[in-house]
Amino acid sequence: MMPDNTGTDTARFYPSSEANPCWGTVSSRTNVDLVAVSDKGKVRPNNEDSFLVMRFERSMHALLTNLPVGQIPGQYSERGYAMFVADGIGGRAAGEFASRTTVRMLVELMIQTPDWIMRLDEERALEVLRRMEERFGQLTESLTKQAQAEPSLRGMGTTLTVAVSLGADLVIAHVGDSRAYLFRRGRLFRLTSDQTVAQVLTKAGVIRPEDVAKHPARNLLTGSIVAGGEKAEVELHHVRLADGDQLLLCSDGLTEMVTDAKISAVLEKQESAADVCRTLVDLALEAGGKDNVTVLLGRYRIPDESE
Repeated sequence: MMPDNTGTDTARFYPSSEANPCWGTVSSRTNVDLVAVSDKGKVRPNNEDSFLVMRFERSMHALLTNLPVGQIPGQYSERGYAMFVADGIGGRAAGEFASRTTVRMLVELMIQTPDWIMRLDEERALEVLRRMEERFGQLTESLTKQAQAEPSLRGMGTTLTVAVSLGADLVIAHVGDSRAYLFRRGRLFRLTSDQTVAQVLTKAGVIRPEDVAKHPARNLLTGSIVAGGEKAEVELHHVRLADGDQLLLCSDGLTEMVTDAKISAVLEKQESAADVCRTLVDLALEAGGKDNVTVLLGRYRIPDESE
């Protein structure tokens, strides 16, 4: 005889129903239009730039419950985005391998982290930046181990610029001269400093800032992730984004060929993100395309936190 289940304390739960709506954080309601374009240029035989754009999430989907309606979310999520640009150092052994391997290894280190921080305040942002600095050091160690096992890889190196956003919070870790820019309300802000000899000379007052673009030491790196080298000094930033901001990451194949003023003018146009990226790469190619060119663009639509 089948048992009588009419009195059991069980209820069906429909997470998509209006009675049990999604509980959305600012990060889950932030929309980012992301586009990337990379070109080997007109001179280099291959593309030593590597890039990655990814989304990462923490989510919950309630399936069954007997709790009163509305006490828990049907769905809950927090969402972040990450953008990576690595430029294999020209003239070094296996620059392409170095940039690709560095991006892949950094993702592996992120995945291995047991406690992802998905909400940022000042204290948590500092912890995220500390972790990123530590991981950059691990990248140097990993490249060194690979080079020790394979002699042809000795001396390989790369730049690396990473931008990670959670809602309106943006953290950046940077080594080398691949840049991160923020375009806000018609103004272009450079978020990173080139780690080059020319930049050192500028800070020391030896040359003027306006002379850096044509100085012969502008491409001589003082910071990079190199097999067998010292751990790089990582530049770290925590930035608050605003609705309508545009975040641009690029290799020096763009900035060597295209001025900040021209970059700003292109970003100001009311064109799609894909058209903007293509236009920037085309400008670099038209100016000579002397290096690989990589451009990543994120356009942010951030909801009001009070909503």
